Amino acid sequence: MKPEPPCSEQPARRAPDGAARILELRDVGVRFGEVEAVRGVSLDVASGEFVSLLGPSGCGKSTLLRTIAGYIIPSAGEIRLNGAVVTAAPPQVRRIGMVFQNYALFPHMRVTENIAFGLRRQGKPRAEVKERVAEMLALVRLEGFGARRPAELSGGQQQRVALARALAFRPQLLLLDEPLAALDLHLRESMQLEIKRVQRETGVTTIFVTHDQGEALALSDRVAVMNAGRIEQVDTPHDLYRRPGTAFVASFVGRSNLLAVEIASLSKDAISVRAGEVEFALPRSAAAFERLAIGQRCWLAIRPEHISLTARGTQPGPLLTGTVERVAFQGTHHNVGVRTSAGAELSVRTNADLQVGDQVDMTWTPRDARLLAELG
Repeated sequence: MKPEPPCSEQPARRAPDGAARILELRDVGVRFGEVEAVRGVSLDVASGEFVSLLGPSGCGKSTLLRTIAGYIIPSAGEIRLNGAVVTAAPPQVRRIGMVFQNYALFPHMRVTENIAFGLRRQGKPRAEVKERVAEMLALVRLEGFGARRPAELSGGQQQRVALARALAFRPQLLLLDEPLAALDLHLRESMQLEIKRVQRETGVTTIFVTHDQGEALALSDRVAVMNAGRIEQVDTPHDLYRRPGTAFVASFVGRSNLLAVEIASLSKDAISVRAGEVEFALPRSAAAFERLAIGQRCWLAIRPEHISLTARGTQPGPLLTGTVERVAFQGTHHNVGVRTSAGAELSVRTNADLQVGDQVDMTWTPRDARLLAELG
């Protein structure tokens, strides 16, 4: 059974303690006719942070980014930049730099002209524009490319020009809308490093939209996972992966098995859950929610790499038993599908040499499991 997204209002997502907030979103909503694209989003972003909006296509992340930029006026809620309300302010007064997925470079302009465009619109002196363009070319490592036009550049080089143009006027906030989506895998990985380097060198507060969990985990100080127009969880990449708060986050960020269980008993420090006829204990800290009750049905999330497989009967006290139904060799490991005695299918990442039909025991460290409220 596929978990449904939560329907309760989400609390404000706070910036790290002690950090100055540059962006504050409060209950922001965006509606297009009958379609509610963004619903009750609250988020704080601290000065100098790199925050990613991560989620599947159609979840509202790009709509939210364009709302922050001022291209879309929200139908509900409030947006503040450096403490000033800008909810209905036009883009040009927000001092926000933006890089689009297709880069949006002017094809008839040379690289230097593209980078200088915003500065010239602001009426900056010629000498200042020239100096700033030279700084930007050095920052993105494109010295010597200033006289070229976009068509004479590779995809990665075009992306660097777009980044330089967005940073040239020293924005208070940089927004990146899936800027790596059009690049091949090798170049995308290279540009991830470049974006992070530039962000660290400039210190600019950055919000990055992506549907690629690897990008979000590699680049971000914090990641906001969106689903159906809402933010489900905001956390550091490590805590997001190790301590997902909802079934959707557990499944979308990395791969996770969701095993239907029922709470059998509770104590101060432990939770006993039942899967079919099998019962096992978890630490109380494994629960992602506070209201626990005996008989409550939940999801138990466990990552494929955290499950250990051994031949049936070779170790005492297995948590579950099952039969191997598929084995896929992945070079460094095998992806194994196991059908448990209770009828659930679990995916396991292992180096064990197994064959379809093998009977196996499954164990994992209790702290690696996560108990999530069943939704829907």
